[in-house]
Amino acid sequence: MESELLAAVLVGGLALVTATLGAIGGLGGAVLLVPMLVLLGWSPLEAAPIGIAMSAAGALAAVPRQTLTGLTNYRLGVSLEIAASFAAAAGALLSILLPVAAVQYALGGSAVIASMAGGLRRGQRNQPVEGARMEDLGDRPGRLASAYPDQSGRVIPYEIARFRTGMGLIGGAGLLAGLTGASGGFIKTPVMSEVMRVPVKVAAATTMFMIAITAAVTIAVYTSQGRITAAIAPAVIGGLLGGRIGAAVQPRLPATLVRRLLSVSLLVIGIVLVVRA
Repeated sequence: MESELLAAVLVGGLALVTATLGAIGGLGGAVLLVPMLVLLGWSPLEAAPIGIAMSAAGALAAVPRQTLTGLTNYRLGVSLEIAASFAAAAGALLSILLPVAAVQYALGGSAVIASMAGGLRRGQRNQPVEGARMEDLGDRPGRLASAYPDQSGRVIPYEIARFRTGMGLIGGAGLLAGLTGASGGFIKTPVMSEVMRVPVKVAAATTMFMIAITAAVTIAVYTSQGRITAAIAPAVIGGLLGGRIGAAVQPRLPATLVRRLLSVSLLVIGIVLVVRA
């Protein structure tokens, strides 16, 4: 009984920390939590449902607050999530068939590449338009481009580039999310930021919105496979708290700091996954 309580506290504490970092950087947190659980003795098949449930809880907690900040691009998120959701369902169905080491190598390599893509760029790509309002530069019917306010309230417009390429890569993120329970946020955010040229804060917030949908699809498949355990409960509680904390902190941080935090986290994740494979 005591060991079960300690395990629940450990899972809840790790979920709180990783969900906070996930909401700040748009990772979803599970890409940090799942490797930690594996290192602590959980099997990958047990850790995946815990990670994806925590990501869902963190996303549900973070999205309402991020909606108020004007960072989330819902049109872009829904468009990309079409590919991610179908791929996530396929990945979840395949997850019990593929070698664990192969999946970990793929995750580790993707994390390192994404880290380099975000870490090598310097400065802020999109600049504010002085005197502009969100009503002037924000969402328009039929367009994915939009704008967002920075920490000082200035409006920063942005365009979407290479949509088809981005959708294909986001589909790959969904596949990995289903295979590993890692939510795919650690790929979705860099793809939107570096491939599709979406501002990193917008990419992170939009990813959190998308993660909630990807996670719902993946959990449904895991449930049909009988892989849901009691350890999900503390992970959900930690995810809810961490998601709220991360969403509150994110708008106050400079975009360059968010990108660097994301890159460092991804590099550490990639190294751990490759070493453990």
